[in-house]
Amino acid sequence: MFVTLGCGFNQKPPERMDPKVIEKVVQEMADFTPDMGEIEGVPLLKGICDVWDTIHNFQARDGDIVVASYPKSGTTWMQEILDLIVLDGDVEKSLRAPGFVKVPFLEMGHTSLEVANTMSSPRILKTHLPVQLMPPSFWEKDVKKQSDWLLWATAPLFLCTVTWGNWFDHVIGWWKAKERHKILYVFYEDMIEDSPREIHKVMRFLGKDLPEDVVQKILHHTSFQSMKNNPMFNFSALSETVFDQSVSTFMRKGIVGDWKNHFHESQNLIFDKEYEEKMEGSGLAFRTEL
Repeated sequence: MFVTLGCGFNQKPPERMDPKVIEKVVQEMADFTPDMGEIEGVPLLKGICDVWDTIHNFQARDGDIVVASYPKSGTTWMQEILDLIVLDGDVEKSLRAPGFVKVPFLEMGHTSLEVANTMSSPRILKTHLPVQLMPPSFWEKDVKKQSDWLLWATAPLFLCTVTWGNWFDHVIGWWKAKERHKILYVFYEDMIEDSPREIHKVMRFLGKDLPEDVVQKILHHTSFQSMKNNPMFNFSALSETVFDQSVSTFMRKGIVGDWKNHFHESQNLIFDKEYEEKMEGSGLAFRTEL
């Protein structure tokens, strides 16, 4: 499935977003509770389940770009790279709103979807939904999907048990979907190993050809340290009721192989066995270290 982005890249991006809209999105995030529900057998936060009809009926547009990833897999990094590519590297325009507002989160409730509906095309959207729960309109439209950009090596046993369902089902589901749809699979380890190479890969996927000095600007602005220190991306501007930075910073270490500092040898053996069984025959392989 090929995508025609038309004149979207030439449209003037919106000016800085209305502070009241930003405040409304933040409040909706604060209202989420850890209570759980279920949609089609997939465990999800109850707040997501409560607005499921709105999410399910969301209307995709031709030219939408979707970052589909498992939670805590580098989503914020990729969405900022995509935003700067769309904006031809204009950093000032990229600061029009915090990352969690300017790139609407499909399952984060009514306000986030309202923001998406007011945006000009091409829109950048993000989701942690497994492939089978994506709103049907995305399969009906000529939509580009930047899919499953994964950091699997950071506490993988934990990732298998958090909300948004099972990690194995999630990554294999999106991997198989690329056989039927226009999906680019990008790996966190590859990004850490050679960010310029992977950014050029994403640009080709989007049909963009930017000068090398612009690519270098994107690399600088989206470096881990730059984003970690930027309140537009690191969630430090949010209250503790929304995100408690004293427990863990939103952007943690930005490295590959930190699992070695958390897994005992016996735990690693258990995980390796589970990994081999669940991934057998998928054709999907992850690197756990560089």
